[in-house]
Amino acid sequence: MVHEMQDKVCVITGGAGSVGRAAARALLDAGARVWLVDRQEEALRAAAHDLNAGARAAWAVADVSDGAQTRACLQGAHAHWSRPIDFMFCNAGINGAIAPIADYPEDVFDAVMRVNVRGAFLALKHGFPLLADGASVLINASVVAVTADPGIAAYATSKHALVGLMRVAAKEGAARGIRVNVIAPGPIANDFQADVERRLSAVVGRDATQMLDGMIPLGRHGRPEEIAQMVLFLASTRSSFSTGGVFMADGGMHI
Repeated sequence: MVHEMQDKVCVITGGAGSVGRAAARALLDAGARVWLVDRQEEALRAAAHDLNAGARAAWAVADVSDGAQTRACLQGAHAHWSRPIDFMFCNAGINGAIAPIADYPEDVFDAVMRVNVRGAFLALKHGFPLLADGASVLINASVVAVTADPGIAAYATSKHALVGLMRVAAKEGAARGIRVNVIAPGPIANDFQADVERRLSAVVGRDATQMLDGMIPLGRHGRPEEIAQMVLFLASTRSSFSTGGVFMADGGMHI
């Protein structure tokens, strides 16, 4: 049986996290070959072991905010399978502090911009020359790419910036048939979100998980596997006429 992503080369930054792993699993199940990128070698080894995909999964350690490391890891994916990259998922990100703008630490603001915005920019800058014509690129933003809340100045600003970056890239890639989109998840039941909610609970004086569930029309957090299914859709030719879009996966939180 030929799968919809058969032998396609897929790069996932933030590949050791729950959404990265779930996306890798969905892509592998569809026949793809996956190149995971993250900062921690131990976490990448664990992710590769968990995926249990043999030669169809490989990984590289890189800091996405570093241009030379990003270029090298993308060239590594291209060289490893001796063919262009068919799908690139810019998934790496950090959440920063929770504090009013007047009190927000400048170094934390800069760190969030460096990873979330510069990281995606560098992936596009060094990835575009290595992409196959007709490839797909997906940037993981957040529901706060289209909304915002008090206390998350760096995170919300970075996610809004990704929408602008995506729109430029979509227009630049269109001549080669390269599609570029944003996925905007709401709160996901994973360690990344749990860390945010632990700190947010202390600020708001109530259980932030319950508070957020009350703001989501579907009444619950999403699962990494649910986000992965939209990633697969946007990676595949099923979304062949979709570019420059913001695809919500937030249980209706933004409405």
